[in-house]
Amino acid sequence: MTYFNDLRKITKGIPDTIVDFNIPRDKTTPPTQASSNFITNKEQGDWAEDLIFRAINETSNNFVAVRYGKSDDLVAGEKGFEKFYNEFQDELDNIGKRPDLLIFKKSDFNEELGLDISGLKHTKITDYVKKAFAGLEIRSSAFLIEKYENEMQSRTKFHLSETLRIKDIILNEYSDFLNHPKKKPYLDLLKTINKNTVYAISFRRPSWNSTEKLQELTGLFKELKSHINIIQKRDYLSITPKVEDIKVVYRWAETFDVPHYYIQVFFDKSYGISFKQILKLLTDSDKEGEYYEISKDIKNQNKTTIKINTRKTKQIAYKIIEPEHSSVKREMGRGRLLFYVTFKGGTAYLNIDNLRNLLNISEKDF
Repeated sequence: MTYFNDLRKITKGIPDTIVDFNIPRDKTTPPTQASSNFITNKEQGDWAEDLIFRAINETSNNFVAVRYGKSDDLVAGEKGFEKFYNEFQDELDNIGKRPDLLIFKKSDFNEELGLDISGLKHTKITDYVKKAFAGLEIRSSAFLIEKYENEMQSRTKFHLSETLRIKDIILNEYSDFLNHPKKKPYLDLLKTINKNTVYAISFRRPSWNSTEKLQELTGLFKELKSHINIIQKRDYLSITPKVEDIKVVYRWAETFDVPHYYIQVFFDKSYGISFKQILKLLTDSDKEGEYYEISKDIKNQNKTTIKINTRKTKQIAYKIIEPEHSSVKREMGRGRLLFYVTFKGGTAYLNIDNLRNLLNISEKDF
């Protein structure tokens, strides 16, 4: 069974409410104006791609990373951008979304085409691309994941401690009030709260005010609910494919039958997951919440995004040396100035075993 046939079989188990592969994707219209934040994010993404590109080529004896993803320095508002954007949309429908990097065995690498084929028309490199061993979609995130994880663990530990403390206070000092038939459901609820069940606890906060003691009890329940709400918030960073991208990545796999992977680069570490595994997760509703969540991303025009828990993925780089960064001024039409941040350098120290395991490469072959 080919790689794409594997994917097609998996997609039959994905609910249409998440991704409906029978409905053509919606084409988008070109944005009319770029922002400083957009260009900074683009620069950060370009840096992350270069980081992984260099790390693989400096580490592997038998594989070569090649730049492939559609890219251009043009941004919205500049001459030629609309034409570039519309051609990109046509390509998405024709062959799907190019991954940022292709990984070739050295025996299949075309030295004449070199390490960057991103500017070549797909019609000229179709047969070559089909020889690729893997395609990598590189994403970036402006976080130090180790510091984030440490702070989230401390946050959860504190609020769990407070939850259990308040629960004990209520049970020890207010049980007589809660034994009343109309209030007893709250007593039963409290008895079920522990470090394992707290993530699924939900209740409507009471508003008892008839006596001073009941007002105190109402305040304790308010505080209890506040701590539980914080515990139940998402406490992990994620690999974040947009739902709208699932179709165009699937289309690319259909066109070239080359395995596809997502790599998320933070400023201290990097993590990866296969596109096949992402699709498998979407067929298993029991994993929603622990392994992934689906939500609208306010930072990304409210587009529906799959947020995959990095703790459930493979660590690809165990250490990253941060890049140098500097401010750049860019003059747009009508004298409009944009100031953004650009990134240069940095080093990714690859977890070779995990990378090989992710890409299904034996130790002797890498």
